[in-house]
This record gives sequence, structure tokens and C-alpha cells, in this order.
Amino acid sequence: MGKNDFLTPKAIANRMKAKGLQKLRWYCQMCQKQCRDENGFKCHCMSESHQRQMQVFGQNQNRVLQGYSEEFEKTFLDLMRRSHRFSRIAATVVYNEYINDRHHVHMNSTEWATLTEFIKYLGRTGKCKVEETPKGWFITYIDRDSETIFKERLKNKRVKSDLAEEEKQEREIRRQIERAEEKFKEGEDEEEKKKGEDFGLKSGVKVGFSLKQVVSTGESSSSSKRVFEEEENEREEKKRRKGGDLEKERRSALDELMKEEEKKKERMNRKPYWLFQGIVVKVMSKALADKGYYKQKGVVRKVIDNYVGEIEMIDSKHVLRVDQEELETVIPQIGGLVKIVNGAYRGSNAKLLGVDTEKFCAKVQIEKGVYEGRVIKSIEYEDICKLA
Repeated sequence: MGKNDFLTPKAIANRMKAKGLQKLRWYCQMCQKQCRDENGFKCHCMSESHQRQMQVFGQNQNRVLQGYSEEFEKTFLDLMRRSHRFSRIAATVVYNEYINDRHHVHMNSTEWATLTEFIKYLGRTGKCKVEETPKGWFITYIDRDSETIFKERLKNKRVKSDLAEEEKQEREIRRQIERAEEKFKEGEDEEEKKKGEDFGLKSGVKVGFSLKQVVSTGESSSSSKRVFEEEENEREEKKRRKGGDLEKERRSALDELMKEEEKKKERMNRKPYWLFQGIVVKVMSKALADKGYYKQKGVVRKVIDNYVGEIEMIDSKHVLRVDQEELETVIPQIGGLVKIVNGAYRGSNAKLLGVDTEKFCAKVQIEKGVYEGRVIKSIEYEDICKLA
């Protein structure tokens, strides 16, 4: 074998050294050559090929630097979109995955000197959501894909149309209630007029009958007085009875309208999914018991495809992606705020007024929105959840 043959110990050692990542400062991006030590990098810089590449760089420095920066940014964001599209992750983790490729564009050939500067740039341009924490920089990819944006717009449009439909139904119900009240008032007025006419006729008959009696006697005057008093009492009693009946009819009509409205809303708003951003949930997955998350509480930071939530644990601040089947709603103390997550008033914020432990239901009062001030006397535990 020759001195520098393929199977010599030195050749094998050189290949093993070249296999992994080397120091960034001994890498030449223009020539795409990695040197193993300072002496090798110095010799490379004095070589003729390197000098030719540097002449090309000197002709248009800004264009070359901008080209490398754009390629670095594009590759970094592509990796984020493929691997961490919906998760909040440390910037160093993504960067370590990026540099696993030996032929990646190195950061020393871009306009950013450090990873922190690059992360701040992503935050300023709105390409990622950036957070600085005691554990370092964390980033979340902002999906600006045309299909995703189109789906988001459709979703917002559906939500607005649902709200408009609810408001329209509420206005229609109010109009019906007003019409019913007007009809009841008109009926009462007609009844009073008829009573007045009847009373006029009856009183005329009584007076005519009483005139036939002997006026001089005291008994006749007292009997006529009694007749008028009894007539007046009967009339008042009938009026009270009819007034009570009308009031009952009015209440029953309003109750029926309210029940129909509730049933219609229940059919429209009852969904198989219930996750909302900003609610507090309890993790009930026994598969996560080994990691200490079982029966621990967290806040839903993001909802993915309606059924999966990104949960930030309250104690550890770790972010998990859990299906709603492995989550449970949390009931706050009386007086606390809750989100109605399912049913007729889905999406409304409410105040917890009381809890019925025997029937597993609660009493809440809606705080904001179209139904502000409305009290729901019985709502199931599964349909409400504590707000963070």
C-alpha cells in the first residue's frame, strides 16, 4: 500500500474527522470547504481557487450576502413548517436540527451575526411569533400558506354569519313578544268596554225594577243598595279572575317562545368538539402519567382541527398536544368566570352563580354579548369550563 492509500490508518482517521461537524470559523462559504484546524484554513485562504472566489465576491458584495441570507432564512422556515408547524419550540433546538446537514448555509455568511439577531428579525417581520423566556428564545411558526389563510377566512365568515343569524332570531322573538303584548292589551280594552256596556244595561234594568217598589219604606232602599253592592263585587271579582287568566296566558306564551328559542339554539350550537382557546383543562391521559402530567391542569393556548389542543401546563410551563378525549373541563369557585363550551349559548362568557352536586349541573349568568344578563338555571358540568 502507498503512503496515502484509502485503507491506511491516517486516511481512515481523516475520513472519521471529516464525517461530523467542524468549527464554524474554519468554514469557507464561498468555496464550500470545511477546514479542520486554523493552519488548514490559513492555507486554504492563500490558495488560488479561494482568491478567485473572493474576486467574484468583491465585485458585488451586497448581492452575494443577500443571496446567502435569503437562502438561510428560506431553509430555516421550511424546516419549521415541516417539523414544528403548530408547536412552540426553543430556537436553539430548531437551529441544531438545521445544522445537521453538512452542506447548509452557515450563519457567518449571512447578514446576521448571531442566532438571537436572526430570531428578532423573524419576530419583526411577522414570520414567527417570538418569546424571550428565562430558558431562552422560543418561536412559533406563523402559517401564511394561501390555503390555510383561505380556510381561516371561511371559518371567520361562518362565525360572523352564525352571530348575525342569532341576533336576527333574537330580534324576531322580541318582535313576536311585543306583538303578543299589544294583542293582550287590545283584548283587555275590548273586555272592559263590553263589561261597561253590559253593566249599563243591567243597572238600567235594576233601577227600573226598583222604581216599582214603594219608595217610602226603608227596606226597599236598603235592598236596592245591597243589589248594587253585590253587582259591583261580582264585577270586580270577574275582572280579577280574567286579569289573572290573561296574565297566565301571556306568561305561558312567552315561556313557549323562550323554550322554542332554546331548543333551536341547542340544535344549532351543539357540536361534537368543545375546545376553546384560553380555558383551563385537566389532563386525564394515563399515558402521560409517567411524565407527571396526569390530572394536572393547563391552559389551552391553541386549538388544532377543532379536536386537538396545545396545552401549556400551569406548573411546569411545558407545552403538550393532547386530544380532547383525554381532557376534562374544570369548574371554578362560585363567582368565577367560565366559558360555555357547548350547547345553546356556546362561546359566551358567564359567571358561576351556584352548583348542584346531586344533578351534576350549575347555574350561570351570561356576562357579555347578545344574551347579557340572562340566567341559565341548569347547565351540565361538561358544557362549561373555567377561564384562565
